[in-house]
Parts: sequence; structure tokens; C-alpha cells
Amino acid sequence: QIAAIERGEQEPVLYVGNLEGRRDFTDVRDVVRAYRLALTLGEPGEVYNIGSGEAHSIQELLDILLHMTDAPIEVRVDPARLRPVDVPLIVCDASKLKAITGWEPTFTFEQTLADVLEDWRRRPG
Repeated sequence: QIAAIERGEQEPVLYVGNLEGRRDFTDVRDVVRAYRLALTLGEPGEVYNIGSGEAHSIQELLDILLHMTDAPIEVRVDPARLRPVDVPLIVCDASKLKAITGWEPTFTFEQTLADVLEDWRRRPG
């Protein structure tokens, strides 16, 4: 939505839900590397969690993205986007995968957000 706002394709308002939830965001490039390592070094039938092990709030995600744009953007809570029940914290323990493969995420949360925003900026409106 930020890229669309920057291109003038959308009103400069982001409608959001609950910003307090904390989630474990992991860059897809790190996830793909974890899949490859699990396939080559893991045991068949075993379950391996893949995640950064770090929780970031949706508010933090939004603040970082808003700092990456010069566009004046208003943020409004949309009651329709609020869930009746929202898990406050979801974070991964990937220690089993790390112990077997040495895998750790390499992309920071901030780098991932910057790369995603840049990708959307390059897409045609």
C-alpha cells in the first residue's frame, strides 16, 4: 500500500487492525535456505521449526516502513480489521534446526522490510 500511495494510486491512508501483536517474521530467502538444509541434513519424518526467534510488533513493522517513505501517510484503525481473538505473541524456537544444520537467519527484520518495499516500488501500478 505504501508503494501505491507513493505513486499516487491510493489515498494516503493505511487502514490497520491490531498493532500490538508480536510475530516472528522471517525472510523468505532465509526460509528457503533452511528448507534446503533440512532436506539435506535433517532426518526424514522429523519436524523442524523455521523462524528468527525474534518477535516484532505490527506497530514496529509499520513504524519502520513509514520511516522508509517521504509520503505523508495517515494511519487509521479499521474496526473491521480487528479480530475477535488475536494471539498476542507468536515466536519460533528453531534451536533443533540450528543444532542439526547450523542454520541461522542472515537477513535482518529491517533489511527484509526495505527489500519488500523496494520490490513493490519496482512493480508497475
